Amino acid sequence: MKGKNIVLIGGNSGIGLATSELLQASGANVYKYSKSGVGTHQFDVTKEFLELPELPDVVDGLVYFPGTINLKPFHRISIQDFQNEMDVNFFGAIRVLQACLKGLKRSDSASVVLFSTVAVQTGMGFHSGIASSKGAIEGLCRSLAAEWAPSKIRVNAIAPSLTDTPLASALLSNEEKREASGKRHPLGRIGNPLDIAEATHFLLSSKSSWMTGQVLHVDGGISNLK
Repeated sequence: MKGKNIVLIGGNSGIGLATSELLQASGANVYKYSKSGVGTHQFDVTKEFLELPELPDVVDGLVYFPGTINLKPFHRISIQDFQNEMDVNFFGAIRVLQACLKGLKRSDSASVVLFSTVAVQTGMGFHSGIASSKGAIEGLCRSLAAEWAPSKIRVNAIAPSLTDTPLASALLSNEEKREASGKRHPLGRIGNPLDIAEATHFLLSSKSSWMTGQVLHVDGGISNLK
């Protein structure tokens, strides 16, 4: 990864921060963008824009981290709620991908990593909003992987299960909740940011150079095991 230009959208906390630290330790040039702007370029993925500020001419890697956790019964989710989830999880990714495409095409080994969720493959109650928007991400991942393969741009996605991040803090607010959540996973624990960051680093690196159009499940076994 040494000398590679990697763009991280939402790279100042949780999985994004862990990934940033791994990339910097491996010698990559990391360009971080987040809504808060803390330690990053300030950038709101839900707003219309023409370009990312100070984007490198060549983009060797792009990761889109922003997501939502808005778990409600279907009858209590408004159309506006669904639209908000689509705006952050899907349309924000579209905006960023279009802004970065020229830079990705200038790289000789570009890799894009998007984020889905285990709830797309595994039906989970109260997840209709996030499962719908992240399902769109999985379709986009496969379509772009096919379309961009002639330009040597790889596109993959990661589908995590519950991970100990600020976004999931309400679901892990006490030890009882943490223990119960861990027990639902065959490996007996929830994820930590480094679990997902290591997978992200792998997909950005040359070690995954023959992978594209894949959805990698990093989920403690919950999607496929009983």
